[in-house]
Amino acid sequence: MRPGLLCLLIVAVLYFPATVASAASDTINIDARLIWGTNEAKTDSKLKPVGPRLSEKLKSSPFKWDHYYECNVQTPIALKLNQGKHVTMSKRCEIAVTYLGNSQIKLELYGNGQLVNTVTQALPKGEFLLVGGESENSTAWFVVIRQAD
Repeated sequence: MRPGLLCLLIVAVLYFPATVASAASDTINIDARLIWGTNEAKTDSKLKPVGPRLSEKLKSSPFKWDHYYECNVQTPIALKLNQGKHVTMSKRCEIAVTYLGNSQIKLELYGNGQLVNTVTQALPKGEFLLVGGESENSTAWFVVIRQAD
């Protein structure tokens, strides 16, 4: 992600087969991944291809990229009810995430220190929330969150 290159905001929810939700809790653990989408295969050892399930979901969605790489993974992020946490995903990408109860998550996405998007949504086990933006050179970046296993 380069400064000032956010061109298009993309918000999507990716569903995996839902599992039975547990009873309401005062805490939740989530995983956060910074993903880069590109049509070029990369050999940089720092970039790990996303897992097969997430890759298949991304490729079968409206997204157009051939390759998806994990740039950073933060796991687990423990949240208490109505508690927000700021998590640095890269030097230019940060998220603020708040657990609102009953699997409801508020996610604020920051790019280059600017608020890019805010999404509030239920996040049952087995489902992903993906928020991101397009960058130059026909690439894109995404932050994907889900409940931790």
